[in-house]
Amino acid sequence: MDSIENRINYSFENPDLLSEALTHPSLAYENQDGGSDNQRLEFLGDAVLQLVLTHELFIIFPDFPEGQLTKLRSRLVSTKALEEYALGIDLGTFVLLGKGEERTGGRERRGVLADAFEALIGAIYLDSGFEAAKVFILNSCKIKLV
Repeated sequence: MDSIENRINYSFENPDLLSEALTHPSLAYENQDGGSDNQRLEFLGDAVLQLVLTHELFIIFPDFPEGQLTKLRSRLVSTKALEEYALGIDLGTFVLLGKGEERTGGRERRGVLADAFEALIGAIYLDSGFEAAKVFILNSCKIKLV
């Protein structure tokens, strides 16, 4: 997992969080060992991502009305945008998939990449807190914010 840590410029204190963030439900299901998948971290990461980007948009565009800010945020957190962020760090290479998902091209699937990206945010948040997650998000999304 060292390589993904180098790509994202973040080193996990708890490497189990990284493993969980990268484990697609298909692998956990195939193993049937009760192991964790990334869905809970994805849930958490989604909330952290929304908060960080909402705050940034609020600061960057002080004169924009709520509706315009909502539209901007929606574009930044769309599945397509999340896929782009994931591709930017080559996240698909590191996602742990079940055999069936692997055979059907899951590594390149937009939803798989978007979910893994949000799970990675959740893992960083649990590992080091809000500021570390914020730094990761802003570095990953900086092209879209400009």
